[in-house]
Amino acid sequence: MTPQEMSTKVGQSLGSSEWVEITQERINQFADATGDHQFIHVNEEMAKMTPFGGTIAHGFLTLSMIPYLSQNSDLPRPEGVRMGLNYGGNKTRFINPVRAGKRIRGHWKLLEMTEKRPGQWQQTVEITIEIEGEDKPALVCEWITQLFV
Repeated sequence: MTPQEMSTKVGQSLGSSEWVEITQERINQFADATGDHQFIHVNEEMAKMTPFGGTIAHGFLTLSMIPYLSQNSDLPRPEGVRMGLNYGGNKTRFINPVRAGKRIRGHWKLLEMTEKRPGQWQQTVEITIEIEGEDKPALVCEWITQLFV
């Protein structure tokens, strides 16, 4: 699908990812990588005493899973893209914590696909990260990517 063809999909769902488990090991690795060792993420005994009943993933860990979820999805890939760059987000809301051991998956909806200049497209998508078995999603964000063809 060309970027021009993709632009006709504005307002439509683009696809979903496979499920992926958020393990305690992954949470601990993220804590080490970011220096965020707050007990609700890494101390299982102390976290049991919170309203969460156990450890939870960092919100930023959940957000950082977007590239992985995208690569393991049925999303259409625009033809001829030489490079894609994260451009930023319009909003991000962490709605529901992801408890260690839960599985998540992403859903994408195309909000905007605009050619900013010849060969440079800006794509804005709404991404919802669902938690298996939960009524509320983990997060909803609007993410902007620059695509160079």
